[in-house]
Amino acid sequence: MSEVQVFAENVIGNIERVIVGKRATVELAVVGLLSQGHVLIEDVPGVGKTMLARSLACSLGCSFGRIQFTPDMLPSDVTGVSVFNQATREFEFRPGPVMTQIVLTDEINRATPKTQAALLEVMEERQATVDGVTHVLPKPFMVLATQNPIEYEGTFPLPEAQLDRFLLRIRLGYPNMDDEMSVLDRQQFHHPIEDLEPVVTVEEVLQAQELIKNVYVSPAVKRYIVEIVEQTRRHPDVYLGASPRGSLTLYRAGQARAAMDGRDYMLPDDVKALAVAALGHRVIVGPRARLQNLTSENILEDILEEMPVPEGDLRTRE
Repeated sequence: MSEVQVFAENVIGNIERVIVGKRATVELAVVGLLSQGHVLIEDVPGVGKTMLARSLACSLGCSFGRIQFTPDMLPSDVTGVSVFNQATREFEFRPGPVMTQIVLTDEINRATPKTQAALLEVMEERQATVDGVTHVLPKPFMVLATQNPIEYEGTFPLPEAQLDRFLLRIRLGYPNMDDEMSVLDRQQFHHPIEDLEPVVTVEEVLQAQELIKNVYVSPAVKRYIVEIVEQTRRHPDVYLGASPRGSLTLYRAGQARAAMDGRDYMLPDDVKALAVAALGHRVIVGPRARLQNLTSENILEDILEEMPVPEGDLRTRE
């Protein structure tokens, strides 16, 4: 898995030229890319959500589209529209910004539910249907969505069905003082993202996405994944637990993390490191727990602490 490790280091190193002191979060974004999933970046304004998404897109040799969601947007503004050409007397399809390989959907929760729903088919099936015609999206395809969890005025919270389509939910948080001073120094004359160039090609992205599937996952680790997800459904403070898609997410993301670490086998540590990001947005906390200010992250941390960790040689292929 050295090829994937080199690939990940190149991409992460390039992103860190813009995003300072947030390596763990950057690694999660690359895990999402390698797992062929979509990433929801949720945090307060000004901490670099959009910059993280743009930096990842700039680091890849892929086409890039950006959608700034507003309440007056229509589904056709996302997927595209058919326009009648007077010269040819035929309808022509004009693709929307989603018809690219890497799509940044900024402030996704500002769009109406009807416009948000336009992304459902795109994210799950990698295709968009406009006027009865299906248009297949290019490979690789990834949606990087940002939203502000604090401001609720004029927003439309994402429904559970759409949240479930995001592989990971990640947060940046505020930088420490030294990192924030470094940000000031780097942006004294111009923004470092202006100098960012692709460090990998489309072919390398596709190859890395296929290579991670060869990472071995022992039956004990598979059971560990399923037990964690099953516990989210039985927990007394949970109204709705994670779906089987949550198990698949932990499985694939764990393979990606192992490959990024240069291993051809998965460890329980990979599962524990990814559980909150992979399942936190899939777990709906019950009313009583919300009154106690319990979050899905708190519940998942409790489950991980109580769940027995598999032991023994997990590298042996049976």
